[in-house]
Amino acid sequence: MASANTGTVSEAIKHDHAELKEYYINILSAKDDDSKIRWQNQFTWELARHSIGEELVVYPAMEKYMGEEGKHLAQKDRDEHNKVKELLYKFQGLSPSDLEFEPTIQSLWDVLGKHIEEEETDDLPKLEKVIQDGDSAQLVNSFGRTKMFVPTRSHPSAPDKPPFETVAGLMAAPLDKLGDIFRRFPQG
Repeated sequence: MASANTGTVSEAIKHDHAELKEYYINILSAKDDDSKIRWQNQFTWELARHSIGEELVVYPAMEKYMGEEGKHLAQKDRDEHNKVKELLYKFQGLSPSDLEFEPTIQSLWDVLGKHIEEEETDDLPKLEKVIQDGDSAQLVNSFGRTKMFVPTRSHPSAPDKPPFETVAGLMAAPLDKLGDIFRRFPQG
């Protein structure tokens, strides 16, 4: 599988999707609360970064290269992301001992899984058809760099389109990253 910084933009996105699925499975299969918390933090961290990376890099590319269809697909994907962000916001505040913990991550994965399926089978192939290899490589690099600077927690009330999302993200990211210092993540 391609790493997040090589190959096509589709491969980079699919790589993240596969990691998210792995983290989801690890949350559900963890044997103790400490492990669940660590995987919950990892899932939240990656999904928040991935979502904003798509919104800042991939969706504007869809709008640029795909015309009206790209604008429609990007807006649909942003709407789906808003639902995911709301569920992630709820999930990131839950403890494994909360009765809502597993139902919330399952609801989140139901919505996210549907979004992933549509993105991988419809949106990304359409984007790849209309862009040159060099443009795809540029998107991969931008996507990877963007994920380094964006918030690591869900902020569903933040704007979801550039430039306002960029400003809101840059304001929230340092606080999220400071909080990450005190959160537990999976080892190794």
